[in-house]
Amino acid sequence: MVGLGNPGETYQLTRHNIGANWLRALASRFDVLLKHDRSKRAEIGRGILLGHDVRLLVPTTYMNLSGEAIGPFLRYFRIDPDEVLVAYDDVAFDVGQTRLKFGGGPGGHNGLRSLIKHLGGDRNFGRLRIGVGHPGTSRDLEGFLTQVKMPESDQEQALESSHLDDEVLEWLFRGDWQKAMTRLNSVLNGDE
Repeated sequence: MVGLGNPGETYQLTRHNIGANWLRALASRFDVLLKHDRSKRAEIGRGILLGHDVRLLVPTTYMNLSGEAIGPFLRYFRIDPDEVLVAYDDVAFDVGQTRLKFGGGPGGHNGLRSLIKHLGGDRNFGRLRIGVGHPGTSRDLEGFLTQVKMPESDQEQALESSHLDDEVLEWLFRGDWQKAMTRLNSVLNGDE
């Protein structure tokens, strides 16, 4: 499981870092210690989540270079792309909206573009698309994502909406993306 963001305190509470913040919250939930590994250019952790051996990764590269950390990490540990879930900010959704998706293009996201490049064009990995809203115009997008702090209430709402309950996680660990997507969408829509 991977959480995308930019390194350093300057970016920590920006919208572009919601994926990294999500991964850190998941690590905390399961008591997995994330350690900085210079050689891997990432914070990494390993733990047993619901009985499954899972590796967690937050690249310490900048977003546009995420693939430089993730690609070699996956190859080193012999992890296939279709076994990976990448959490990231998505301006296509409002804060409080989250979607699971498997495969597809980068959708204008530079972190995904870098990852696909470093996977040799392989797009077959899972995505946790965490809504962060949109500033309204494309010219304001970069500053909105990387310079403006996300209000604490929006941070909390985004992390709450992207919480994966044990059932969703179990389906993900089993590789049943369709059941995981259906479950997450039913939870978010209050269909339980």
